[in-house]
Amino acid sequence: MAMTVERAAAGWKRPMTSASALRDLVGAPSEMVIRKELSALDIHCRDFIARSPFVLLGTSGANGTCDVSPKGDAPGFVLVRDDTTLVIPDRKGNRRIDSLLNIIDNPHVGLLFLVPGVNETLRVNGVATLIQDEDMLEQMAVGNSLPVLGIAVTVQQCFLHCAKSFMRAKLWEPSGRVERSALPSLARILLDQQRPAGRSDEEHERLIQEREAAIAQAYQSLY
Repeated sequence: MAMTVERAAAGWKRPMTSASALRDLVGAPSEMVIRKELSALDIHCRDFIARSPFVLLGTSGANGTCDVSPKGDAPGFVLVRDDTTLVIPDRKGNRRIDSLLNIIDNPHVGLLFLVPGVNETLRVNGVATLIQDEDMLEQMAVGNSLPVLGIAVTVQQCFLHCAKSFMRAKLWEPSGRVERSALPSLARILLDQQRPAGRSDEEHERLIQEREAAIAQAYQSLY
């Protein structure tokens, strides 16, 4: 059964299910906020992308389920082909390919570019195609390692997003950093989540140590 706003809102007090009621509550955006939306990458957008080492890729499958996938590399790793086309390299990963499968079903994507130390972000929306163009992939090679695929995005909408959320989060401030040791290792989390009944603590700890070593070894080869 398809998900609807009414079904999703069931059980919540005072759910907001009307666009007009939402606009009445929030108010209208200013003229500048409306006019900042561009249909092509200008010099400022291109400069932002050139300095960005990290982008979030939002996709949605044919059935409406959504995914957000992180993509990162050296600043400027996303290739800007022209004012309405950019290409994101897709390098070797865990092979879940959730975003790539979504793109095959539904090409609409949303991108959020981040630059460390900068509280503003760049939002880009458009349609994506998975490409195997060797000439294009070679332009995004790192050493002798080519991306597995390229995610070519035709830009339909782009604009800078204000800094308020990052300022509230104090994301780039040293005082906001969390020591890695404050959280369990990835191996421990995954094995805790998948622990079968009857596994002894001794066996569990041994498997965690083995998986931690395997992950550390895998992290030695990023490409």
